[in-house]
Amino acid sequence: MMADNQHAASGSPPQSDRDDFNASESSIEGLAVVSVSGSVDMLTAPGLAEAIDTALAKKPSGLIVDLSKVEFLGSAGISVLMKTRDTLGETTQFCVVADGPATHRPLTLLGINELMLLSRRLDDAVSKLTDR
Repeated sequence: MMADNQHAASGSPPQSDRDDFNASESSIEGLAVVSVSGSVDMLTAPGLAEAIDTALAKKPSGLIVDLSKVEFLGSAGISVLMKTRDTLGETTQFCVVADGPATHRPLTLLGINELMLLSRRLDDAVSKLTDR
């Protein structure tokens, strides 16, 4: 709160990556696909969670979160992915598309790839979830 007041007092807006964050939803073969771009950090992670919740409300056969256009994935974004995996459990298939140093690397270094399906490409994720 104090930081907000300091920014307001100085006349400069707080530094935020909200402007470059975008999440959109589509459907492929009955799977919900949430495509994300920009930075996923503590300011934008709630937007990711909201996009996922909106997609899941339509009761898809599976969920893919496509992070291939994400430039930064912070711990808050990783937490959203883990909460999603925990919420879905075994009832809905789930895969994350992550390629490159901003997404794939942190997810594999943290061992997240052992806890959920990871793919480097969207078409691979669709194949994994529709071939089961």
